[in-house]
Amino acid sequence: MTVDDTSSGEGADPPAEPSVHPTPHHEVDHTAEPTDDPLAIRLEHLILGADRRYTPFQAARTAGVSMDLASRFWRAMGFADIGQAKALTEADVLALRRLAGLVEAGLLSEPMAIQVARSTGQTTARLAEWQIDSFLEGLTEPPEPGMTRTEVTYPLIELLLPELQEFLVYVWRRQLAAATGRVVQAADDEEMVDRRLAVGFADLVGFTRLTRRLEEEELGELVEAFETTSADLVAAHGGRLIKTLGDEVLFAADDAGTAGEIALRLVEAMAQDTTMPALRVGIAFGTVTTRMGDVFGTTVNLASRLTSIAPKDAVLVDGAFAQELTRTGDAPASEAQAAQEAAAAAERARLAEKEGRLDEEPPLPAYRFGLQPMWQRPVRGLGVIEPWLLARRGKPSS
Repeated sequence: MTVDDTSSGEGADPPAEPSVHPTPHHEVDHTAEPTDDPLAIRLEHLILGADRRYTPFQAARTAGVSMDLASRFWRAMGFADIGQAKALTEADVLALRRLAGLVEAGLLSEPMAIQVARSTGQTTARLAEWQIDSFLEGLTEPPEPGMTRTEVTYPLIELLLPELQEFLVYVWRRQLAAATGRVVQAADDEEMVDRRLAVGFADLVGFTRLTRRLEEEELGELVEAFETTSADLVAAHGGRLIKTLGDEVLFAADDAGTAGEIALRLVEAMAQDTTMPALRVGIAFGTVTTRMGDVFGTTVNLASRLTSIAPKDAVLVDGAFAQELTRTGDAPASEAQAAQEAAAAAERARLAEKEGRLDEEPPLPAYRFGLQPMWQRPVRGLGVIEPWLLARRGKPSS
């Protein structure tokens, strides 16, 4: 699909080359022409701040990049091919120039630049869809009688665009600061990509049956409530929400104690909501490969398998996770050990009282969690595993 960049002037008709237009792949035919709807064009101009003036070939040449690289950048960002329609703007040219400039300056390799384009495009595509859906659903009545939802969109975007842009940049900077902080704290360079993390899945039980019983709107509200509650709890207690999958969320934490607290709070929160089905959680601890904001590897697969066999309203963890809780003092090696320690502490208290040393506080381990071994079982692709049932000891911390 490479085009000779010197083969045509701006006024000539260049050979048809597949390129792209700011419309997500999943919503359009990849060969579709850009819309000529007047309102859509007005909205595009409002948001992009520029008129359509370039074909993809002209945009690539103006940006000083090959047609092949321009097409790969735009596809990575999630935009569909439009042939050689005049549909691109100065903003599109500037985006191409900036990405290509990072490659030319040696700050990014070409594959890395493609990854940057893809990660940004995929994340912001969902964000934009989510925001527009939320804003339009939240409208109780149009600004003027008789206005349709389509007509409401323009004044809504006109009012919100500046504030949303500033807020997006603020949140991105905050998240970037948090991510770079985790990198700096890594023990060595290898941990920047392959790290030891606790990874958990939380899954709504019987969700397939619910999809047959509930109306679409009710189902959407349930999923939104589940995702919102999960995201808030994971963030509040120091974890990271990796992604949501409708009836399931994937989260990660730097230590087992944090992941255990999140898992139990998720179960407790869903149990208190009578509109929610039961929840089951599986967590594994070990080396995880991180790519593009996602996590991969055997540890992730094990957490997923544990979730599928976990009882309702319960948390199952793997042996490595249980060992990590024991190592950090968050859980006793066994309930028998905890009972022995409690008995020893009680005896020390009795002797202290007898000897008049009432001001001394007898030390007693403050375990947060309890672990109950379950039957070993074979798991497809992972061999025989020994799951542990995680429970809370005492009241949850605030």
